[in-house]
Amino acid sequence: MNSRSDVPPLLPYPSKLFVEVTTRCNLNCFMCVKQLDNSHVCEGDFTPELFTQLEPALPQLEALILNGIGEPLLNPHLESFIRTARRLMPASGWIGFQSNGLLMTNLRALSLVEAGVDRICLSIDSVTPETFRKVREGGELEGVSQAFYALNAAKAQTGRTDVQLGAEFVVMRSNLEELPAAIRWAAGKGADFAIVTHVLPYDAQHAGEAVYGTCTDEAVALFREWKVEAEQNGVDIQRYFTLAGRYSKTVEDKKLIGLVESLKAEAERRGIFLDLKKLFRMDYDLSDAVTSIFQEAQQIADETGLELRLPDAALKEKRQCGFVEDGGAFVTWTGEISPCYFLWHRYGCYANGWQQQVQAKVFGSIADQGILEIWNSSEFRTFRKDVIAYDYPYCASCSLAPCDYVQSDSFEQDCHIRNVPCGACLWCMGVFQCMK
Repeated sequence: MNSRSDVPPLLPYPSKLFVEVTTRCNLNCFMCVKQLDNSHVCEGDFTPELFTQLEPALPQLEALILNGIGEPLLNPHLESFIRTARRLMPASGWIGFQSNGLLMTNLRALSLVEAGVDRICLSIDSVTPETFRKVREGGELEGVSQAFYALNAAKAQTGRTDVQLGAEFVVMRSNLEELPAAIRWAAGKGADFAIVTHVLPYDAQHAGEAVYGTCTDEAVALFREWKVEAEQNGVDIQRYFTLAGRYSKTVEDKKLIGLVESLKAEAERRGIFLDLKKLFRMDYDLSDAVTSIFQEAQQIADETGLELRLPDAALKEKRQCGFVEDGGAFVTWTGEISPCYFLWHRYGCYANGWQQQVQAKVFGSIADQGILEIWNSSEFRTFRKDVIAYDYPYCASCSLAPCDYVQSDSFEQDCHIRNVPCGACLWCMGVFQCMK
């Protein structure tokens, strides 16, 4: 655990604010939590009165990200928020948001750039009109193309060449192979950067769209090593679980069992969590395909000069919560303060391949308290310290998951007897990304 008082999560002010300017949207994307039948998301806009409550935190901010579940361009006060933030934030701080871009007219692009926005990231997810319509229900790829055109024109008209344009691509089975072409397309439209993230399935129907490996990178690498070792010794490691019910075992069976026991011992020695059933069931061909396509996308980014942020192809064994470690605070459209994307709202999902219930973690509301008062409260500060200690379970690597601790309607503690509900979070394991 980092006990230094000068690290972002322990400073007396947040370094980044994620403000949900609206939960309304002009599209019906299937990978959005709002499309769940039992969605708990109510629609509404962040108000100028609430934004005033954020002003004490603005002079210290490194970044202000103005988006959440909805489409930011639907909030009529967006430019006002940007102007106020630009006036109060340090010159080095940046203001940005992600958008589907379909409401980006020439006039709106000009007003946003003139207001002081620094980064705008547009969602693409496909470069074929048919797939785009399927993924972004209600949208057209040409609309995103027009948004890039409008923003580039606004940059030229205002002389603000420093404004960065980006593209976001949510990778899934139905669009995986389009990623390299999408990176080239975005670069051709004037994008400076691209953010690629894996899809977070919210229901069983779309759980199969996920293409990230649900075993950790180090567990997979170790398993592959021992699989090669088994093959070299003439042992079929895939037979391991068929031996469980056998009373009488052959010499070859005992050899296989001994090899797997050595694998377990090696994992324990290295501090790697293993879920052998998951490792045996994993689709290694798909994992290799994801890695290959990511490499191709990176090559195109290098060729075109586009800055590309790729996710990992599998979960990271060594967790790192960028939201808490970067000093982030998340504000809902009603003013409630949470620590991260994972705990921002109440929802159900299939992030680990099984149904998971997530409860929002709220430390107060700026409708009732000052933003810095909430940030410096004993409860919130202690929570951030506990998060960066990483002393909570790896639910993704646990053969007993999902357990009652995770599935409880009201989280109280985990199996480590800790009250930090982060064991089942995958944002800290490298597969989900966002503008931050």
